[in-house]
Amino acid sequence: MIPLKISKEEVNALDLGAFPGNIILIEDETGLREMEQDLKGSSIIGFDTETRPAFRKGVSYEVALLQLSTTENAYLIRLNHTGFPPGAKAILEDPNIVKVGAAVRDDLKALKKIAPNFEPDSFFDLNEELKRVGFLNVGVRNLSAMVLGIRISKSEQVSNWEAPVLTAKQMLYAATDAWACLEIFLKLQEEGHLDEIFST
Repeated sequence: MIPLKISKEEVNALDLGAFPGNIILIEDETGLREMEQDLKGSSIIGFDTETRPAFRKGVSYEVALLQLSTTENAYLIRLNHTGFPPGAKAILEDPNIVKVGAAVRDDLKALKKIAPNFEPDSFFDLNEELKRVGFLNVGVRNLSAMVLGIRISKSEQVSNWEAPVLTAKQMLYAATDAWACLEIFLKLQEEGHLDEIFST
């Protein structure tokens, strides 16, 4: 039985969980082509972005990392190195591929800033949709705990996503966030929690 709410203490009592698959960092054309081949065949993927945090008023940064994940592979695209690649943009605009994230509105707004002609399609926002069916706590950390029974680390959230080299910890954090969104969706779908959403 999946609970609809969870306390901080209950989350902290769970074992740490993280993405168990392959993490593929993409900084050039070759990696992008491989990613396109893999994701074009997917009907549903996990989605997230990371932006360098700004600790001073009036300072902001453009989105630095785009994460797209299947159950086996997590692709981390360094947008601050590659720009917004047409292949990645095409995947996010493809109506036949469902992209699952949490609080996706801000992510999409950030991507539109770097590509004003970006037309996102088929996004499923866990936060918004699950509130509609009675979930009292949302967000990737809470939902991972309630639905997947794992605690995910948020320690890298405010790290520098524009660093010349991303650390292994940063890459695992980024991959886990996108993958967890996908896994949460798949588990909820399997157990019938999303029936009400899709029947309306």
